[in-house]
Order: sequence, then C-alpha cells, then structure tokens
Amino acid sequence: MEYRPLGSTDIKVSAICLGTMTFGEQNHYEDAAAQLGYALSQGINFIDAAEMYPVPPRPETQGDTERCVGRWLKESGQRQNVIIATKVTGRNPPSGDFDHIRGGTRLTRDQILQAIDGSLERLQTDYVDLYQIHWPERATNFFGQLGYRHRPTDAVALEETLEALGEIVSAGKARAVGISNETPWGLMEYLRLAERRGLPRVASIQNPYNLLNRSFEVGLAEMAVREKVGLLAYSPLAFGLLSGKYQGGARPAGSRLALYDRFSRYSNPQAEAASEAYVSLAREANLDPAQMALAFVTSRPFTTSNIIGATTMEQLKTNIGSHSLELDKELLRALEALHGQFTIPAP
Repeated sequence: MEYRPLGSTDIKVSAICLGTMTFGEQNHYEDAAAQLGYALSQGINFIDAAEMYPVPPRPETQGDTERCVGRWLKESGQRQNVIIATKVTGRNPPSGDFDHIRGGTRLTRDQILQAIDGSLERLQTDYVDLYQIHWPERATNFFGQLGYRHRPTDAVALEETLEALGEIVSAGKARAVGISNETPWGLMEYLRLAERRGLPRVASIQNPYNLLNRSFEVGLAEMAVREKVGLLAYSPLAFGLLSGKYQGGARPAGSRLALYDRFSRYSNPQAEAASEAYVSLAREANLDPAQMALAFVTSRPFTTSNIIGATTMEQLKTNIGSHSLELDKELLRALEALHGQFTIPAP
C-alpha cells in the first residue's frame, strides 16, 4: 500500500481510504468490524466517516456509523494505528432533512464545537485526525450543480467557521482540518483566511471524482497540486455504475440503487451509456471494471486518497485490490477518448 502526505501536515494516509457511510444501515456492526479489520490487514490506515451517516440520513440511525467505528476502535485497540476522519454536517436544506441534528444544522462556532464533541463521544476517542466541513454554508455549486447562479444568502461567514475549526485544533480535538463539496473560490478563501489570520490551513478537499464526473479537473486539480490540498475522492465508482453490476438496467437485490430512490445522481441516460462504454473497455482489456475505474482515480496526481466503500466483503476485496493495478498508456488513451465522447455526463 502506498502512503501519501495529507496536505502540508506530517500525517501519512493510505492511497485507499475506507468509506463507512453504509455502517449502521446496509452494514450492521459485525459487517463493519469485519471490513475494518480486513482493510487494516491490507495496509489501509485511513477511515472516513461523518456525523450525519449512515445514508440515507434518518433520525433513527443518525450517528450510527461513528458508533460502529467507535466500538471497533475500543474493541480492537487499533486507535493509534489508524487515521480517523469525520465531518460536521453542512447547512440544513429547505427540505429540513437535518432537523434531527441540533435542530437544524448551521456552520456557526457553537454548532461546530457541539458537533465535534458529539463525534468524539460516538467514536470513543479524544481526537480525530481530520475534521471536515461536509458541505458549504452558502448556496453554490455542489451535489451535482455545475451552472453557477449567484444567490446572496445569510450564510455564516467562512471566517467564523474556520475560527471554530482553529479552536478545535488548539484544543487537541483534531490534528488537521479539511473541506468537502467545495468550489475553487471556497478553497482559495479558506487558504487566504488561514494565511491572513493565522488559522489552520485546510489539508484536503473531499469532492466527487470518477470516470463519469471529472469536473474536479476543471478548476480544482491545479489548485490541489500547487497548494498541497489533495483530493479525497468520493463516489469513485459513481454509486456502483462503473462496477458493471447495473448494466442493462439491472438492479441487484440489496444494492443501493435497488433499495433507495434518492441515489439517482448517476442514473441519467447519458451516464448509463458512458458507464456501459467504460465497463466494456475494461472487459476488453481483461480487467475488472471496478478495479480499472478505481485505479484511474488513485493514479491522478492531485489525488491524496481514494475513498472506497462496500456492502460485501467480496466487493471490499475487489476494491482494495485496485491499488496494485497500473493502467498502461494505451488504456489511458482509450479512457481519454471515452472522456472526450462522454464529458462529465453526471456532475
């Protein structure tokens, strides 16, 4: 397993990160413990969670992902051997999806300080290695939006949010801070504030990145490299479409798309056609489609870690195995040709 620096910190994280958002929903504790143990045995030292997990978010299960990870940390005694990342929930949408978290989430100082204490209690640890903002307070481009439309809001200032993160670091409750679902302007504003105010410098940006959605390359990839704020890539398999299991409209029993209507981001006709093409290319090259798609994400120069997730041990083994796959120049050219044909079919 390769280990890469987390931003400008002295923290080294595995090139593959274990995502845990199914823990407490599709995966019960026994499954979670088995996944965590196997991942660790394969050299993975990086685990990503969030206070709102598991998904889909429900009042009855909120925080159960962190509880699963916390129980495993206590029972395994592996806290010193893993890098734990979690996130504070972003602004509550008009739909009120997160009214059950602190009565409706905002990225204010008080709410962030309350959120970290709740996460630490559930994780059964005194600190996390990386504490992230799950999505911006302001209205901007995230969760699939590409066309920017300026909408002035009463958003909490980034300065207040970063100051709160600084308090958390000063108190020893987090070693580093990061952002997620952010834009180029948001990243640069966080960096500017850190330099001007002597506040923590963000170490990472967790955004979607996969063969169906390479929008990160447009404005953020150069910044990630030059500013040493590497990508923690989520949805590297585009909700599983790039594994090939949904080919021809299939919906395997127990799969995310079969269980939940909310996961439709990659289900438009163009994305499905693109995924079919990528899966076919992999099979022509005698490669596992999921491993090819994951190897591409991990190999990008702006990627710090590739966040994989699985509901079965078989899937987990396949996904982790992608770290040893090196894509040759001919295959990379073929991937670029498909990218030219299907350019960001599912943002």
